Amino acid sequence: MSVAMTERSKDGPILVFLGPTLRLAEAQKFLNAVYLQPAAQGDVLLAAHAFRPRAMVLIDGQFEDRPAVRHKEILWAIARGIVVIGAASMGALRAAELDDFGMIGVGLIYRWYRRRRLAPHPAPAPDDAVAIHSGPPELGFLPLTDSLIDLQRTFSALMRSGHITPSERSHLTTIARSMNFRERSLSAVLRAGGWPEGRREGLRKEMAGQKRKDALLALQKAPDLVAGATRTSCGWVATNTFLRDLEAGGIDSNLVNTYKLKP
Repeated sequence: MSVAMTERSKDGPILVFLGPTLRLAEAQKFLNAVYLQPAAQGDVLLAAHAFRPRAMVLIDGQFEDRPAVRHKEILWAIARGIVVIGAASMGALRAAELDDFGMIGVGLIYRWYRRRRLAPHPAPAPDDAVAIHSGPPELGFLPLTDSLIDLQRTFSALMRSGHITPSERSHLTTIARSMNFRERSLSAVLRAGGWPEGRREGLRKEMAGQKRKDALLALQKAPDLVAGATRTSCGWVATNTFLRDLEAGGIDSNLVNTYKLKP
């Protein structure tokens, strides 16, 4: 059951959790928003209290040094009338998992994850298909590897353009899937496939950037999605596990009950 979102603050900002998927300077050209670092456990809750936003766009998330952003805190934000949009990376994954509960997914990667989730007997859709290794915050989370989803899109495009054969596409995809995301890159895959250096360098300029495309699309569509959003009751309940997770992360669990939106 959906009703008009009368409880959400109309003048609050849009928050964007962004990291290696898209450079900050480019993102700012497409959406006037408050840009935050990739979200980890508790960040949605803390950001909501700090900024009182009307919406959040989740693109990138952390998952190595800190626990990943929890489904429960996204549902908490939705239950408080905050529009939550996901795309491209961690956002696409969480949106595919939570779109039945009111999170809005955008882009091809979101649809791919959702389709794999809804198929009768799907092959597992790996979470690490969107994962990459990146530099520190001081370097703007500079991407150091390529995502599996971008590599797969690249190999498909190269095959369609006649640069590689269907069998080469299959071989390269198998190599990419077998690699750890911290080591996965177009150059590394081609090298592992026995391709000479000259041919490897020539193909780099053909690299597809589906994550970037989906992130830009989410930023472009965000104002209209927020304006047209309806509030969906997701039946949010604070579980003991969720509260313990917050406390383990040094976050005051009382915050889940003290959030107030401006009228």
